[in-house]
Amino acid sequence: MLCKTYEFLNRSRRFVLSVAVFFLAMPALARDPDSGFALLADEYLQGYFNWRPQTAVALGLHEYDGKLENLSEASIEAERDRLRDYLRRVRGLNLRKASENTRLEARLLESNIRTELFAIEERHSYSENPMTYAAFDLNVYIKRNFAPLERRLRSIVEVEEQAPKIFAAARANLNRSLPAPFIETAAQVANGAADFLSADLPRAVAGARDPDLLARFNLANAKMVSALRDYADYVKLKSPNPEFALGRDKYAQMLAAEFVDVSPEKLLEIGLRELKKEQQVFADAAGLIDPSARPQDVFLRIQSEHPRAETLISESAKNLEAIRSFVVARKLVTIPSEVRAHVEETPQYARATSFASMDTPGPFEKKATDAYYYITPTEASWSPEEKEQWLTAFNYFTTDVVSIHEAYPGHYVQFLSLNASPVSRLSKVIYSYAFVEGWAHYSEQMVLDEGFPFMASANLSAADRIRAAKYRLAQSDEALLRLCRLCVSIKMHCQGMTVEEGTQFFEDHCYYQPKPARQEAMRGTFDPGYLYYAIGKLELLKLRNDYKKQEGADFSLQKFHDEVLRHGAPPIRLLRELMLNDKAAWPEIL
Repeated sequence: MLCKTYEFLNRSRRFVLSVAVFFLAMPALARDPDSGFALLADEYLQGYFNWRPQTAVALGLHEYDGKLENLSEASIEAERDRLRDYLRRVRGLNLRKASENTRLEARLLESNIRTELFAIEERHSYSENPMTYAAFDLNVYIKRNFAPLERRLRSIVEVEEQAPKIFAAARANLNRSLPAPFIETAAQVANGAADFLSADLPRAVAGARDPDLLARFNLANAKMVSALRDYADYVKLKSPNPEFALGRDKYAQMLAAEFVDVSPEKLLEIGLRELKKEQQVFADAAGLIDPSARPQDVFLRIQSEHPRAETLISESAKNLEAIRSFVVARKLVTIPSEVRAHVEETPQYARATSFASMDTPGPFEKKATDAYYYITPTEASWSPEEKEQWLTAFNYFTTDVVSIHEAYPGHYVQFLSLNASPVSRLSKVIYSYAFVEGWAHYSEQMVLDEGFPFMASANLSAADRIRAAKYRLAQSDEALLRLCRLCVSIKMHCQGMTVEEGTQFFEDHCYYQPKPARQEAMRGTFDPGYLYYAIGKLELLKLRNDYKKQEGADFSLQKFHDEVLRHGAPPIRLLRELMLNDKAAWPEIL
């Protein structure tokens, strides 16, 4: 009883302080609503980072190094109250005299708050999702050389020594019965993290020269490994239930936070329509290569065209530069920097979960500013058959499509543009899932539509036309995957589709083998937002078409893309309002 009284008083004090700050800020809002909102946004972000220190570190804010979230029930309730308070305050602002940018940023802030509240109140991330408590991001202290190794190692030790509090919170907060896919995935995540800590992390920090610090690390790391293994076993003992779906109403709430005001039913209709169209694109491309074979068999054959194991990195780097040159020569987008992303082997500690990835520093990182495009090589211990299977995924055509997505003009150009953008601190922190992944996915098709890999598409030889068809086949396969995600996400969370039925959907409609098909279906249970890859791409294609009509003879792809990327990464509906003069066109996002 005493504890509950103390917590009530604490929450009352926080409320009184919040109200006091609000009323003190009111004169500033009245005199200068733009500056007043900026103060409010900065105050919100301070609390946001204080509760999410691992996110802050990833953004490059190293005053949070070595800190870990407090996920106790009281802390979660306090953060929920803080979010509710800021939602009331943002909705209560009088911004009629504010600039258009401030009015849009207020909606961006509201979108973030609604998303965070949704995770707590509707998705029940802290009571129903055991993965929440296994997500320790220690990689950031290894992969980015933002401080001497000893200092980064000290931060790792500090995080590991606090970890028991996270597992204690998990045991206190999690329900007795949990969704079966969450139990399975959480156990895999926890055991995978333990594998990384026991094998890869010690190798990564072996160069530290402080023996006392290394001894402290070895002790803390061993305890952390044991705690993760225990947590995996604990999760497996939970009573599994088949219920993981958000339900139609909550799903619509999730969409609304991204300003997607299309019903789930309409989105599914669009997804199935686009899936059928893309399957025809896939079949047409395969038919140009071999009209006598099944399209999926043609695709399997082109996977044999890949680099040797010993040339994988060098050839990937060479092709990446060729892609960059194509983007520049065709004036597809302004690349704000001549600094290249380094193409390197994926570090050993990250190979278990990474095929290819772009590692860019956070927008506030001042020291470790290099970016890395990682390619995961074969392992010396693998058999010749295993190496060959791995290299088929790096066939020249798929690898180049992935490089477009990850680097030029995908995520790396996104990162460079965000750093060069004049947008506020708020707009550098808050991003839209649909924008970030939609842009990278849109880039895959856009670059091929512009003729890649040929600088001029006229008078191609027969061999060149076959090569172009192979690229289109690889790009179409990526598009089919994203459209299947859209359909499965909605069917799972709104229409009762099971994991087994989702697995079959991926096998039937994007021609995946059973193992990766099931992995995709499992991801859909806990990441329903993976529909945003396809939604974001479709939104951008619609925006481009409307912007082209508006600009007429002044339109160019470079002008459009530069304008898209200079505003940070907001929900694409907000981009429509920034870029289109015709307000009647704003709601038509797809």
